[in-house]
Amino acid sequence: MRARRIAITSLALLLLAGCTAAPGAAGVVPPSDDYPGVRFVDDVDFGGPDGIRLDVCLPESTPAGGSPTVLAVHGGGWREGDKGQPLWRDSCAWLASEGFAVFQPNYRLAPEHVFPAALEDLETAAHWLRQPRQVERFGHDPSRLAGFGDSAGGNLVALLATRGTGAGLDAVVELSAPIDLTAAGALLGDLGEGFQQVQLDYLGCADSPGCAAATEASPMHHVDAGDPPFLIVHSLGDFIPFEQAEAFALRLGEAGVDAELVPVEGSEHALGMLDGDLRERIAIWLRERLADAERPADQG
Repeated sequence: MRARRIAITSLALLLLAGCTAAPGAAGVVPPSDDYPGVRFVDDVDFGGPDGIRLDVCLPESTPAGGSPTVLAVHGGGWREGDKGQPLWRDSCAWLASEGFAVFQPNYRLAPEHVFPAALEDLETAAHWLRQPRQVERFGHDPSRLAGFGDSAGGNLVALLATRGTGAGLDAVVELSAPIDLTAAGALLGDLGEGFQQVQLDYLGCADSPGCAAATEASPMHHVDAGDPPFLIVHSLGDFIPFEQAEAFALRLGEAGVDAELVPVEGSEHALGMLDGDLRERIAIWLRERLADAERPADQG
């Protein structure tokens, strides 16, 4: 699979349907064979509701000033998925092996918990990881914080960045994210009726025309010049139409936001696109953008 990168000034994305895996046991977990230097701390209480927890993946060594930080958010159509799911466990370890301190939370799921419950849980996690006692514990630098998400997780990290609600993301990587959940967004390409229903269940709406939450839950409708850099990765044949990614890229570009759109040949969705070349490209992009992030004087 060949990833083809087009540098443009904006982006738009996709979504996932995931399966659930059992979360790991609490406490520090030994390094994995694939990433021998990575340390895992599983099932950490970050103050979320209903006992939801997060996992932490830490690099082998911590530089002076702390490791750059990634808030990694799983997909699953906002209704399933888990931080301990094998593909997400691997992604967490991979990012940590590249030198990032990775915080990977679960969040409340639809249809029991409709929008904005999931977003609120991620905001809670972002504020928690900035606490001085967490910085001392994990050795990360929260003043250099990126969001990384696939599918529904990509929608959520993009929303954290564009809504400006205090998450303070300095960069965003989103894979196959659904970016416009409105009735107009469904006309960008050919979004299937099945996934349109998934969106409505997440939004708590009976139909699209009368769904005010759809605009609130769509990163497309919150873009402004203050948004952080975006790297948008989307396959040309994804079930979330590529046209959403293109439209989002255009909107970001019009606002003057630094954005890159990476079209991927084929129809792989979300984490399924992550071959070695794309992983390397993402890691380099994150290092460059977080190195450029402004760091408050009181954080060294």
